[in-house]
Amino acid sequence: MANIFVAAYDGSPAGRRAVDHAVAQAKLAGASVVVAHVLEWSPYSFLTPEEIAERHKRRAEELKRAETAVMAPLTAELSKSGVSISTEIKYGHVAETLCDIAKDHGASQIFIGRTGHSTIVERLFGSVAGSLAQIAPVPCTIVP
Repeated sequence: MANIFVAAYDGSPAGRRAVDHAVAQAKLAGASVVVAHVLEWSPYSFLTPEEIAERHKRRAEELKRAETAVMAPLTAELSKSGVSISTEIKYGHVAETLCDIAKDHGASQIFIGRTGHSTIVERLFGSVAGSLAQIAPVPCTIVP
């Protein structure tokens, strides 16, 4: 496997801790880091053609906003780290999409932050970090 790490980043403090930990580990291992931002997206089959067009327009706007507001400031800051950093912004189920990104890049590890609190929904259906730990194709580090 390549010496590539995937770090999930959602703009939260937990996501930032995961990215920082991935970068620190990448320095030690001589690895590069793909910072991945996944926007949850669920298709609906009952939308009209006009509604679908509107959703695709909003989707493009959200991707652009994620790039400029979330990823660009982070990558500018990380450029000083000495680690090769690239980014991926995708739509989909977060855990599954992170697994796809890891597979696409031939990553050897995934890093994700833990929010530190648990809602009733997370207890019933599982958190993203918990889901990722169960389905990841490579080792997954959950950063507190």
